[in-house]
Amino acid sequence: MTLNLPSCWPKTGQTAKLETTKTMTLLTRRSALKLGLAGGALLATSPMAMAQLRIVVEGANFQPLPIAIPDFASSDPTFGREIAEIVRNNLRRSGLFLPLDPASLPIQVGDVNGTPDFNQWRTVNVDALVMGSVERGGQISSSVRVWDTQQASQVVGRSYNTDPNSARRIGHIVSDAIYEQLAGGTGYFDTRVIYVAESGPKANRTRRLAIMDQDGANMQYLTDGSSMALTPRFAPNGDLVTYMNFAEGNPQVYLLQLSSGRQQRLANVGAMTFAPRFSPDGGTVAFSVEQSGATNIYSVSTGGGQPMQLTSGSAIDTGPSYSPDGSRIVFESDRGGSPQIYLMGSSGGNPQRISFGQGSYSTPVWSPKGDLIAFTRQSGGQFHIGIMNPDGSGERLLYSSYHAEGPTWAPNGRVIMFFQDPGGNDGPRLMSVDIWGRNPLTVSTESYASDPSWSALRS
Repeated sequence: MTLNLPSCWPKTGQTAKLETTKTMTLLTRRSALKLGLAGGALLATSPMAMAQLRIVVEGANFQPLPIAIPDFASSDPTFGREIAEIVRNNLRRSGLFLPLDPASLPIQVGDVNGTPDFNQWRTVNVDALVMGSVERGGQISSSVRVWDTQQASQVVGRSYNTDPNSARRIGHIVSDAIYEQLAGGTGYFDTRVIYVAESGPKANRTRRLAIMDQDGANMQYLTDGSSMALTPRFAPNGDLVTYMNFAEGNPQVYLLQLSSGRQQRLANVGAMTFAPRFSPDGGTVAFSVEQSGATNIYSVSTGGGQPMQLTSGSAIDTGPSYSPDGSRIVFESDRGGSPQIYLMGSSGGNPQRISFGQGSYSTPVWSPKGDLIAFTRQSGGQFHIGIMNPDGSGERLLYSSYHAEGPTWAPNGRVIMFFQDPGGNDGPRLMSVDIWGRNPLTVSTESYASDPSWSALRS
């Protein structure tokens, strides 16, 4: 069965209390994963009662939750240590957890089949304890239990079986299970990021598409660099990508299917097409078209057909992003004299300006939850990554730098990734920050990197 988590999402300007429900029960993994949940016997021996583990986000007073994660038990100790380290690193990077040094723990390898000595863990001030096991053979089998040592109760208990190529995914899925139970909402670790990998001298960079896990592992190139590729964007199903391809000289919007490698031009309209983004159902792409000196927003079905013009006039209208329900589009326009953010219906018409701060605004992107819009703002000689409510109120700047732009949302709507360029002979890098403006992190990549796009949770 599925646990219904409480509504605990923070309103702008309010303290957020992210907590578990009072009575914990087994959560199945997303049904689409089909990883073979087999945790019934594992759970039968332990009560799932009255857990009170809580993560409280309270401005400068926020403290991440200390959590103990011994190495996972395994007939291959190196493999068990590797999976546990994936979980530790994921939770640490979230900024909400503080995994303790494994060498400092009372035990170094967890026992998923027994009940912990809670007094032993309390004496070292451990409130949350993760015990796991993992074995690799014809398939990978993993079990995990999370304990509240103060209440002497289990808060997570799951088992997974999956194919031998999904070892790292097991670590990410376990991380998501812990995050979901102890921080509320959904996790975001079992995801991928597509981006522009940049190499070579600054004046003559090779820019090609690359894809990786959200932690930087399993990187693969998707294009060969023979033509420049920019602004990749995931479809909701995670298999289709739209991006800007310069193979024909002028930029044109293309579709790329990851599972087959097939790609094709999206639409034959205008001198240049660019800035594409999928609708929430993945069936439509909104994009910009430049022709006769004007830039307007169009949409077209991914199956082909006649593009529909959504804006008109002599202004530059670009960067469209759909609301999660598909009813509205947020976009960037200089129709008022400088680039600002506007809203309109998804069929076009009656655009309304929503940005009114100093400077110019660009790259608006709607949160997957629908409650916030991320953007790039340029003012005071700096670039800023910020968020606002869909009506333009509650604007907050999360990160400021010499050059930072191109936000993309984690699927849980709590973390934003973007790229930052320090200038000089250096190149851009990917970074992330949470919606409270805390925990800025550099995202590891094998080369310079820009234009990230974050996938939905994998299926």
